[in-house]
Amino acid sequence: MHCRICSLFRLINLKMQAQPNTMMPWVRVFLLALAAFIFNTTEFVPVGMLGNLGDSFGMRPEEVGPMLTIYAWIVALASLPAMLLLANVERRRLLLCVFALFVGSHIVSAMASSYSMLLVSRVGIALAHSVFWSITAAMAVRLAPQGKSAQALGLLATGTVLAMVLGIPLGRVVGEWFGWRATFAGIGITSALVMLALWRWLPTLPVSNSGSLASLPQIARNKPLLWLYLLTVIVVTAHFTGYTYLEPLVQQVWHYSGDVTTWVLLAYGAAGIVGSTLFSRLQPKHPNNLLVVGTALLALCLAMLSSSAPALTQLIPGAMLWGIAMMLVALAMQARVLEYGASATDIAMAIYSGIFNIGIGGGALLGSQVAIHWGVTNNGLVAVGVIAFAIIPLRYLLRRGRTDNTDPGLAQVQP
Repeated sequence: MHCRICSLFRLINLKMQAQPNTMMPWVRVFLLALAAFIFNTTEFVPVGMLGNLGDSFGMRPEEVGPMLTIYAWIVALASLPAMLLLANVERRRLLLCVFALFVGSHIVSAMASSYSMLLVSRVGIALAHSVFWSITAAMAVRLAPQGKSAQALGLLATGTVLAMVLGIPLGRVVGEWFGWRATFAGIGITSALVMLALWRWLPTLPVSNSGSLASLPQIARNKPLLWLYLLTVIVVTAHFTGYTYLEPLVQQVWHYSGDVTTWVLLAYGAAGIVGSTLFSRLQPKHPNNLLVVGTALLALCLAMLSSSAPALTQLIPGAMLWGIAMMLVALAMQARVLEYGASATDIAMAIYSGIFNIGIGGGALLGSQVAIHWGVTNNGLVAVGVIAFAIIPLRYLLRRGRTDNTDPGLAQVQP
């Protein structure tokens, strides 16, 4: 098996040497996009396996859900300190170390014999995640061909979208057929192969324009960026208050089968591609409208979660509308992070990644408590109550508008 893999790498390498100036940069960017797919898949794949995980450890799905909170809050707490500590580490070496931790932690996940052991393994994955999303956007821009940074970041965004389209539903299917340990083992094996490819083809990347501890006072005085961070935590908390507990809502309350849950997750993820396309076309001319409409649609979709059991003809289109809305809002917010924090991109993105994950963890925890004490049918109403607070930062950001240094093409990255 090892020889076959080595032969495959040698064959690919020979083909790339024939066209070194055109093919190699895109291969490197593609590998980063594939890595983004893997990292986003593993963060959210438990959403589709809460039932299986709960059954393994004698727990209810609502009691397993806070595992996402622990993961997300570790990312939130570690992102900025990790980037400040590792700011001067050469990026190829840093990325390979991140992957080594990522792969090793998935091996522990696949072997976990208790819920506590699984949580420990997820801590390792979360630490890797916190560094990965702080450095990847800048790496994609540097590796892309001259003048192709927007396309490179678009490809990176495609990796994150496909995690929702293919990664999470596929992880759920594997978990249903072979057990959740097989899902984590598969992610670990795939990650090891990507790590080998990065080791073979990624060039040395010295540190460049990453920001430092001295950037923090400047960011702290950056009012637009601070208001954007507040908007992010509100929107993401609201979203994950509902999204994290979609499986028990669909199966236990609405009494659909597990296959329907898979299709709902697939519809939600596939719609992200539509949302990404709409964003690319509308963002340059209608940035404010896109942010407002996306937030309003997201609130509407969350409200629908508290309705009586919808027919499949309503459930699937509703999931697709939800996916479009969340993708529009997420990309619109990220566009402004890269705009407002252009002088210290890695630090601004590290903080944003942390803020985003505070929202993920807060939503998973809030949704868990609502589901346990008042029933999962109320998660949507609570989520709408949370997202109503988005009016405050939105009001400021809409008044401010956009600065002249905006590059809409730099907007398509997800933490």
